[in-house]
Amino acid sequence: MILLSFDWALVIEKLILIVIIVLTTLLITLYTTFGERKVAAILQDRPGPNRAGPFGLLQPLADGLKLIMKEEIIPTSASKWLFILGPGLAMTASLMTSAVIPWGTDIHIFGRTIALQVADVNIGILYIFAVVSMGVYGIMIGGWASNNKFSLMSALRAASQAISYEIAMGLALIAVLMTTGSLSLKTIVADQAAGPWWNVVYHLWALLYFLFVRWPSVIVLPLIYLKLKMN
Repeated sequence: MILLSFDWALVIEKLILIVIIVLTTLLITLYTTFGERKVAAILQDRPGPNRAGPFGLLQPLADGLKLIMKEEIIPTSASKWLFILGPGLAMTASLMTSAVIPWGTDIHIFGRTIALQVADVNIGILYIFAVVSMGVYGIMIGGWASNNKFSLMSALRAASQAISYEIAMGLALIAVLMTTGSLSLKTIVADQAAGPWWNVVYHLWALLYFLFVRWPSVIVLPLIYLKLKMN
């Protein structure tokens, strides 16, 4: 008697898509950081990363290899498992948000229709905000696990900052949700593709509001570079 029947081809498709998304995300992270360092170097009149590879393009890979090979130091007074769990939880929450993003239109291979989306959830926006909120627990666990009052106070500050910015970013997205009438990211993208203009044209102020809220939350504010240049 068969209790469960799995479409193993679908499982393999989703696993391959997950691996591609994770590797692409890591690659984008490496080279956006490289680009940020280059821009900061230009504004501060210095060459920036230029040692590894032509024009320093292999510097992100060298930095990643260095981090992997470095000895992992855990303070003796820290809770070891929580010390490891905190960053892991924050990283996992960030990657899980990619599951509901439609990365492209469906493709057809070997007679199968493959959706370039890990999971088509009809409450995709709410899912993203719920998963991102889990990252706050990672921050708090990391600060608590250090068994240091200064680390705990810093974690409290970072967590409260993340929560306050998430509320503002949620308000910025309300305009898009009211226009499309759906929480599904796939529906939002399809509605945008069918219309004459992208949502950015209709909700330019919401976009600017979102960006100005987002920049401080990731500690990447272009005005910091301009201030360093003027000093």
